[in-house]
Amino acid sequence: MEIKIRRRGRDIVEKTVAKNEEEEEQPLSPTARLFHAPEFNCNIISVIGLKGKIEPDMIIEGIKQTLIKHPRFSSTLVNSGSNSSQEPKWVRTNVVVEDHVVIPKIETQNVNADAFLESYVSDLTTIPLDTSKPLWEVHLLDLKTSDAENIAILKIHHSVGDGMSLMSLVLACTRKTSNPDEIPRLPYKNPSSSGSTYGSRGGSRLLLLVMVIWSAIMMVFNTVCDALEFIATILFLKDTETPIKGDFQLTKSKRMCIVHRTVSFDDIKLIKNVMKMTVNDVILGVSQAGLSQYIKRRYGEQEESMPKGIRLRAAVLDLADMMAKGSTCRWGNWFAYIVFPFSIALRDDPLEHLQRAKSIIDRKKKSLEAVLTFIVGNFLIKFIGVQRSANVIKRALSNTTMSFSNLVGPIEEISFYGHPVTYMAPSVYGHPHALTMHFQSYNNKMTISLTVDPTVINDPHRLCDDWEDSLRIIKAAVQERGSHSVG
Repeated sequence: MEIKIRRRGRDIVEKTVAKNEEEEEQPLSPTARLFHAPEFNCNIISVIGLKGKIEPDMIIEGIKQTLIKHPRFSSTLVNSGSNSSQEPKWVRTNVVVEDHVVIPKIETQNVNADAFLESYVSDLTTIPLDTSKPLWEVHLLDLKTSDAENIAILKIHHSVGDGMSLMSLVLACTRKTSNPDEIPRLPYKNPSSSGSTYGSRGGSRLLLLVMVIWSAIMMVFNTVCDALEFIATILFLKDTETPIKGDFQLTKSKRMCIVHRTVSFDDIKLIKNVMKMTVNDVILGVSQAGLSQYIKRRYGEQEESMPKGIRLRAAVLDLADMMAKGSTCRWGNWFAYIVFPFSIALRDDPLEHLQRAKSIIDRKKKSLEAVLTFIVGNFLIKFIGVQRSANVIKRALSNTTMSFSNLVGPIEEISFYGHPVTYMAPSVYGHPHALTMHFQSYNNKMTISLTVDPTVINDPHRLCDDWEDSLRIIKAAVQERGSHSVG
């Protein structure tokens, strides 16, 4: 296997816009500054499967017309050194798009294309972005894999934006294949009507008042409990040392492995509708079942070999909905996270995984944990500095096991600068977890992306198998329950 990298255009460094021209400077948000600390040099990699032959000139021209018009994609980072007395800023610059587009010459004779793609993406996790230019790259691979005819890879530093804001921008750069002039849309939940349910009777009003007071009490109680757990996690509360928990006591760059698997979104929606749950409930429940099966295998085939009472928690990202109609959310890194405890055990009834996940999520919805983590993170950065804050947050995350996120994608087929998209598989690396699970819905499919430390999890495809098997088992149990209820 041979890879020769050829960068289109001249090998130049962009120069900042002349002072007599309008120049935009913006300071980095606290979270963006955190993402440039050595402990959190986080990058987003999104693998996009395409149909048909890649036309590089068409993609480059499309980027010139859309992507670089956004300030974050046409700005360099200045005064970002740790010894700088000034806060780092985004400064607009002239962008040579060709210098951000990488077209490798691939020799894949007698080479498995899927394995080649995984190796290529893993190699990207070891190569830092050039900080003298805007922090993004597009790789175009003339490579036919099992689920796409060609591949585009977007690599973007996480300081540029969070997952949802980047998704909103990428979607703004795509069009529906059914109507090339129309921007794709995301599914929206219609707000439920309020006020009419309770009528005007005094008893109903009193009941409503009691419910509001009780909800406020539970909100305060749950938030206090979550705050105490958050503090304990920073200080001493660690997850069980399972076969999927990495050791991040020492800071060092690692080569991460990124794989993906695509399943039918219809199966997830069927479970959601029958069980009267949300998509997040189903995904978390199936993930709990899949992780239980995988960890059991890693411990050994005998059930008693897996310890009881495993503490395994995930940092579940709580992303601002940049795509909501009428949203006033700002661009950038405006997210927090909640700590979600997975119940790792083998269940006789697979639907218990769904019910346990839903009960935890329902309880987390009655807490201000996400707001708390956002406020605490910004407070720490402001008052003790980026480096010390990075150490504190790294310690908290290192005491949990994994990261987890779910992004909503378009409900119909879209095209990426004239190239129809078959799947989108976003992932992130650079944070102190040996396992990160990302879920991306698109065109009635769900793609699961796993980012793993191969020294801890050397068989990520087996974990994908266990997730898919768990989905199939839970779907069968739901269908059986539905048939019994009908009968």
